[in-house]
Amino acid sequence: MSRLVVVSNRIADPRKTAAGGLAVALGEVLNNSGGLWFGWSGKLVDEPVGTDLPVHKQQAGPVTLATMDLTREDYEAYYVGYSNGVLWPVLHYRLDLADFDAGYIEGYRRVNQTFARKLMELLRPDDIVWVQDYHLIPLAAELRALGCQQRIGFFLHIPLPPPLIFAAIPGHDWLMKGLCSYDLVGFQSRADLDNFTRYIQDEAHAQDLGEGRWRVFNRTLQAGAFPIGIDVKEFESLAAGAESMDMFERMRREYSRRKLLVGVDRLDYSKGLPQRLRAFRELLAKYPESRKSATLIQIASPSREDVSAYTDILHELESLCGSINGNYGELDWMPVRYMHRTVARARLPGLYRASRVALVTPLRDGMNLVAKEYIAAQDPDDPGVLVLSRFAGAAEQLKEALLVNPYDTAGTAEAIHVALEMPLEERQQRHQALLATIRKADVHWWCDSYLHLLGQAEAEESGTPWLRL
Repeated sequence: MSRLVVVSNRIADPRKTAAGGLAVALGEVLNNSGGLWFGWSGKLVDEPVGTDLPVHKQQAGPVTLATMDLTREDYEAYYVGYSNGVLWPVLHYRLDLADFDAGYIEGYRRVNQTFARKLMELLRPDDIVWVQDYHLIPLAAELRALGCQQRIGFFLHIPLPPPLIFAAIPGHDWLMKGLCSYDLVGFQSRADLDNFTRYIQDEAHAQDLGEGRWRVFNRTLQAGAFPIGIDVKEFESLAAGAESMDMFERMRREYSRRKLLVGVDRLDYSKGLPQRLRAFRELLAKYPESRKSATLIQIASPSREDVSAYTDILHELESLCGSINGNYGELDWMPVRYMHRTVARARLPGLYRASRVALVTPLRDGMNLVAKEYIAAQDPDDPGVLVLSRFAGAAEQLKEALLVNPYDTAGTAEAIHVALEMPLEERQQRHQALLATIRKADVHWWCDSYLHLLGQAEAEESGTPWLRL
């Protein structure tokens, strides 16, 4: 059986449940093949650019964890500058926030070249390599340049915008050629896949070979949509744990006379947090009966606070929360409970279960697993309602949620009102359908279906056995 090699910007020890469902799912497949997980260690060293830094190895059961440190200059260029200052905003459709002119691209290339060189030393002839996310788009091209013949797949966890938006990136053709150096490119949604195929057809004159296969840049690749899920059983187990139950009981006691709404997000301009708060303010203004009965708990965990765009949104959120509470709050009721910190994962299911409505309203999101976690945490006899942005990748699957346009303040407020007033029978029917969807397409399905297709393609072209899960 072929060994699986996972490459990502950061790695996690799959034995630790705090690592989350993705790490656990990847860990299972890596365990089965005695696999290798390669990535940045998260550590910075004060060495000159170009210093030949070593690879650190440790065992996590049968899985080898291999990591590299980064120099501070490489970190600033590759991670902060290009990955999060150029690619993140553009791929989330925010050209206005991209810093195109700072010259970060050379650092991005350099780190990908270094990763490729170090990874090549660790590869075996029959390995299958699975690269994760936008930090490492050119990695396959760099590996190919070093003579790598192994099968290499790529999965983009965030959105891919339409061709004209992607083409705004200087060097967009180089990036797309890098994507096409993979054997299988996976996206979160059909919309992202469609944007990819439109680009390679319009810009690179790709030949459609049918069944998701394309001939482009003198090679054949396959592309598909593989919407990522959660480990539903693992999350249900977490929900039954002591910390989750304690949170649920506390919320139920403290807000016994209220209907709770919940939002759990990283502090990021893609999440639509100011728009969400404005919609909640519109709810209070338009439906006076919601006053003193509806409380929004909004958690916005810290994220990249050294970037000015994040500082701006932090100040905007604090101003909006203060304004709403000042205009509508009473001595015994505050409309918004805003927390700019992280809540322990083991406690979140209890908060989800205590909330009548979840607001998952990003302006653009690759998938958004909070929506799926909220569904998994609900009491099927008395479930809450998911209000979901149509611009989240999850909206393609979760049709029974109340889908909203987060740019439409009045429309989102109306949907929140409908969710708060929805009768029990309708809530149960919607939840039953949503739960069936996330059970069927869970994180293990995502992992298995992607690797099965990548392995099949290898068997067709080389005749070697593919990775069996």
